[in-house]
Amino acid sequence: MARRTTQPPLPDDFEEHILDTDIKQEMETSFLEYAYSVIYSRALPDARDGLKPVQRRILYTMNDMGLRPDRGHVKSARVVGEVMGRLHPHGDGAIYDALVRMAQPWAMRLPTVDGHGNFGSPDDPPAAMRYTECRMAPPAVAMTASIDEDTVDFRPNYDSRELEPAVLPAAIPHLVVNGTTGIAVGMATNIAPHNLVEVVQALKHLITHPNATVDDLMRFIPGPDLPTGGKIVGLEGIRDAYETGKGTFRMRATARVESVTARRKGIVVTELPYGVGTEKVVERIKTLVQSKKLQGIADIKDLTDREKGLQLVIEVKNGFHPEALLEQLYRQTPLEDSFGINAVALVDGQPRTLGLKELLEVFLGHRFDVVRRRSVFRRGKAADRLHLVDGLLIAILDIDEVIQVIRSSDNAPAAKERLMGIFDLSEVQADYILDMPLRRLTKFSRIELEKEQEELRRTIEELDAILADDKLLRKVVSDELGEVAKTFGTPRRTVLLESAGTAVTAAATPLEVADDPCYAYLSSSGLLARTTSDDTPGTGRGRAKHDVIVSAVRTTARGEIGALTTRGRLVKLGVLDLPALPPSANDPHLGGGLPVSEALSLDSGERLLALTSLSTDGPGLALGTREGVVKRVNPEVLGKDEWDVISLKEGDEVVGAVELVTGTETLCFITTDAQLLHYSAGSVRPQGRSGGGIAGIRVTGGQSVLWFGALGSGDAVVVTSSGSSTALPGTEPGSVKVTPFAEYPAKGRGTGGVRCHRFLRGEDALVLAWAGDAPARAAASSGAPVELPEATGRRDGSGVPGSQPIVAVAGPVAARLGAGSGVAG
Repeated sequence: MARRTTQPPLPDDFEEHILDTDIKQEMETSFLEYAYSVIYSRALPDARDGLKPVQRRILYTMNDMGLRPDRGHVKSARVVGEVMGRLHPHGDGAIYDALVRMAQPWAMRLPTVDGHGNFGSPDDPPAAMRYTECRMAPPAVAMTASIDEDTVDFRPNYDSRELEPAVLPAAIPHLVVNGTTGIAVGMATNIAPHNLVEVVQALKHLITHPNATVDDLMRFIPGPDLPTGGKIVGLEGIRDAYETGKGTFRMRATARVESVTARRKGIVVTELPYGVGTEKVVERIKTLVQSKKLQGIADIKDLTDREKGLQLVIEVKNGFHPEALLEQLYRQTPLEDSFGINAVALVDGQPRTLGLKELLEVFLGHRFDVVRRRSVFRRGKAADRLHLVDGLLIAILDIDEVIQVIRSSDNAPAAKERLMGIFDLSEVQADYILDMPLRRLTKFSRIELEKEQEELRRTIEELDAILADDKLLRKVVSDELGEVAKTFGTPRRTVLLESAGTAVTAAATPLEVADDPCYAYLSSSGLLARTTSDDTPGTGRGRAKHDVIVSAVRTTARGEIGALTTRGRLVKLGVLDLPALPPSANDPHLGGGLPVSEALSLDSGERLLALTSLSTDGPGLALGTREGVVKRVNPEVLGKDEWDVISLKEGDEVVGAVELVTGTETLCFITTDAQLLHYSAGSVRPQGRSGGGIAGIRVTGGQSVLWFGALGSGDAVVVTSSGSSTALPGTEPGSVKVTPFAEYPAKGRGTGGVRCHRFLRGEDALVLAWAGDAPARAAASSGAPVELPEATGRRDGSGVPGSQPIVAVAGPVAARLGAGSGVAG
């Protein structure tokens, strides 16, 4: 139930007075007062020191609290409380937000607060002010230097109990170097950060050349230098901003394309546009991928840490060009963003839009005034001190009489009057002599005083010269700016580009790799690669003569091929997983190729023998094993990524494999005891995948098959190299023999064949054998070419001693690829 109250009666002399006010006029007046308060007390910086009121109050309070760089950190809440209680009558949240921004190196080009603790990230807010600590950063000391020397005006604070500076002395051009952003009523400001060294060079040039143009200044300041680095694309907007105070430029992330895994390329972003965080980029990319507006991205990882810095890895799917995908990312994500400069600041209490020259001129005018007022203050202090020193020297000349005068006086006023009358001292000098201890009046003190007197006179002369000569004043300001740049300057972080260059678009480079014909290679050094076209190698545009490609197969860029190992396993490989090499590549090791160990998971002792197509047409594969077994495998429709193509006995392994073209090729075995056997592939009955093969060649005890392959109808040679079976592989050159293949007669399958090499003394086995189309090429383990001897007859004796061990032999690549077959070497 509401309580009933009674209103006390009005006094007898009360007169009612009602003032009628127009609502429109009241709203206009109130809104203008509010707008004025926001503009001057919150949002816009002063063009002289480049600080908003809250930033200025934070630095001034920290300076008063003695929170210098050589002191310990204190709780941020303590600083915020001091600022709010003494100078800034607003919420603590706004004060703490400003303090945090002043400590963030990704927000300020030259941070003025040294933060300790979690001050956030471009994506995350900071910890509460009760958990973080802060103190002044070294640049903040330069901003407040000489503030106690009457260099700036002070005004009452909000309750008129204290005084606060209207502007800081600001030895650093803070507004241009750190930039600013703010939204007022009816206006806003947005200024980009710049490099301190470049700004100081422009200021020094403007001091000596007051009539310099914007183009002259842009020789020193070519553009903004953003804290996060990155790139600026296009400089026209920057020049407009420097000329008129308004302009727009594009910021672009720094990214490079590199291999992020053995089979996959990726885009690694190391620098982002100013004001853009990794989470914003990741979220935008995920949205585009989910909406099918962006294709080709397999995964995105944020690997940013304190040691490596920013590292955003975008994995690209096989079959997509990373460069073309990067251009799409620039267009559709915050990896490229725009920055609009609107250089609005307070000049003489009025908001103005300033160009680059006007910004620098206002700062220089402020520094001239600061140095002039500081010189006046220091001259006055020096003159006052000189006056006291002169009085002390007079007293020291007759110290005994001074003491006698003081002792014989009734009181201090009388002593002062007598000292002033006897020694012709001023009242200030007499008071100082009476107040100082007797220990100062010694002979040693006289020497110090005379030295101090000379230094004070010299200082006064220098200060008088500065105040009297405007050129000297300008030189002092210029020298101090040079010292600031030397102390706090850092190298440029942002790269400036006239334009973005030629865009990698669908017209130049399609986003996806086309399914064009190409070749897949396996080299003798165990590297896999593919060509970028179906140009046949070895035709002048191909590889060098000493290259040894032991297996090659014609396929398509988005197709699949088979990789056959010594264990009889056939493993599917995606051609796109292989690095693409131009057809003009000239490197014996398939430079840039993919190691077999990174493409296949091989067991201990297992090696990759050959590449083959997975075509269902044709006579299939022919395999030969160490124990002399031969097998033909018919092509089948296989749904697995890996399968066995032969059942091997214990201790046996595949030594050669070839994809047949017509089924009438000649199959050839060469054993370690120099026996050669060849016969038609038509004599071998095809078997299924589980078959173990049939007898191919008879091997004697302790011997094995060294090489197996297939030959066509062209001119062929047999290359054999002998050595000692007890020597380590590759430790001696041995002897090499080259024989026309036509000199070896065909024998029946399962027989021992014919002799193909005669051993010299100390030799008891073949260490390498090969048969194929001439001319044959050989390579050492380093990939260097090895010259082969001229072909000789079958019965011409043993081979010719070699210069170095041979590890691989192959024939012309063009001849082997003419029918699209893979070859083992």
